[in-house]
Amino acid sequence: MLATARTTPTDSALTAGPLLTTTVPREYVHRASVAEVFLIGWRADPTGSDNPSDSFVVRAQWPRSHALFAAMAGHQDPLLMVESIRQTGSLLAHAEYGVPFGHQFLMRDISFTAAPSAFEVGSAPTDVELRTVCRDIVRRGRTIAGMHYEVSVRRDGLTIATGGAGFSCASPAAHRRLREGRPTTTCRALPAPVDPAEVGHAGPEHVVLAAPATPGEARWELRVDTGHAVYFDHPVDHVPGMVLIEAARQAARAATGLPTALLLGLETEFARYAELDAPCWIEARVDDPDTAGDLKVHVNGTQQGEQVFTADLSLRRPIA
Repeated sequence: MLATARTTPTDSALTAGPLLTTTVPREYVHRASVAEVFLIGWRADPTGSDNPSDSFVVRAQWPRSHALFAAMAGHQDPLLMVESIRQTGSLLAHAEYGVPFGHQFLMRDISFTAAPSAFEVGSAPTDVELRTVCRDIVRRGRTIAGMHYEVSVRRDGLTIATGGAGFSCASPAAHRRLREGRPTTTCRALPAPVDPAEVGHAGPEHVVLAAPATPGEARWELRVDTGHAVYFDHPVDHVPGMVLIEAARQAARAATGLPTALLLGLETEFARYAELDAPCWIEARVDDPDTAGDLKVHVNGTQQGEQVFTADLSLRRPIA
């Protein structure tokens, strides 16, 4: 039986009768809105790997309709998988490794590789299992200061994707020493967006790239709308990693001229915070297709001359 609201790492949380599906507590995944919680349960997985004490099965459900992560051309948005992987690390850090609420998380990297079948839209919301193994755990007393975790994603009993992520976390006091005084909103005027149709959106509200100064240039200023209800689900003092990942995907789609291309692979590394009070620049370079014909795009984000993040994306051309 899968736990849905464990209060300590040692709770068994076993119940009799049928499993009643609900989301995990939103605090575990750092979301203010329950609608943005995609995880619905977890349990230990002692037979899951050569590392049984640090292996878990996490259940997630992807909605068929979402305000931001909208289905396209018969496929759900792959960023539902990316966000599920991110939420898995946060959940396990709090629920299984004793990280107190209030600690701040800094994502170091996140990645996935998937088959197209991973995202096929069905007649009901998509239920998946994220079989997770936590490694490279940095322990600090009774809690942890960071770790890396590997994920195998299963749907209908089949493995349809692999991925992983790494993060570090800091106490509120340490975070204040590092970040005290940083703004949680931007007072800069929001620049005009690129044409939404170029990046796979119907309207400008979800576009995170500004129109380039030179038409056709593969370099864009990041549009940071701290009032966006999903990108900025709650106040933060930096641009969230998921916004940077969406910027990378939009840049890849614009650079390839394939606004409906399906994202099947992503490797992202975050070097530093993307601040809210200075322009962040996104650049894309299209590489040669791989042996499957999928396009490879390298995206780089910089701010004030410093690298913020890099992302390598694999895009599948839409079927005509």
